[in-house]
Amino acid sequence: MLRPRIIPCLLVHNGGLVKTTKFGTPKYVGDPINAVRIFNEKEVDELVVLDIDASHLNKEPDYKMISHLAYECRMPLCYGGGVKTVDQLERIIGLGVEKVAISSAAVDRPTMISQAAQRVGSQSIVVVIDVKNTGLLRKPEVFTLNATKRTGLNPVEFAREVAQLGAGEIVLNSVDRDGEMKGYDLELVEQVRKEVTIPLTVLGGAGCLDDMRKLILRHGVIGAAAGSLFVFKGKYRAVLINYPNRTEKDALCTYGAGAQ
Repeated sequence: MLRPRIIPCLLVHNGGLVKTTKFGTPKYVGDPINAVRIFNEKEVDELVVLDIDASHLNKEPDYKMISHLAYECRMPLCYGGGVKTVDQLERIIGLGVEKVAISSAAVDRPTMISQAAQRVGSQSIVVVIDVKNTGLLRKPEVFTLNATKRTGLNPVEFAREVAQLGAGEIVLNSVDRDGEMKGYDLELVEQVRKEVTIPLTVLGGAGCLDDMRKLILRHGVIGAAAGSLFVFKGKYRAVLINYPNRTEKDALCTYGAGAQ
């Protein structure tokens, strides 16, 4: 039986684990490998690790770090950051990573999605769509390179395109809600969900388990991802890696079991 996935998302900056707000002001929260070990103990469903320096600084993926992450990780791992070619993607899969996320490469060279899917299988290809509201009408637009580069793309149309090209999953990430902990952009999720049938994971805005519950109630089998929620505790945002226990997680999944 398919179930919703509750997914921590870790950001790596200058070799350390950080958390951002609206993709800026990164706050150091610890060591990535140590965080993976803690999440192992908490039996998380899946883990996403994004190197936010690599593409922005036009750097190669840090294969040594990726290898260490894959070695320590006891749950499915998705890595993203700096992946520009199918060869790089295949090399990362060869290190023991289950999924590889691409963002700017998917925008710049959409055919890479099809090529990668043929090489390693669609199930290993994740396209991250970073969305920011722009202009007087606050229309959603796809951004890349840590939300510094506008693309002019409509996120719903782009989601439909990458699904048709062979992506196995989409991560829909709200730039405006990143680190705000005020809830997901449920309206945008609804629009994208109507257009694609491939697995969808939502990131940006979760501040409590009830935010995830609302998402799951509405969409059933979906990925509910978060960063701040799983690395901070309390109103003063003390650094404390946490994750719902089995009872709490079962309650979330059962709550949304009847959603379509």
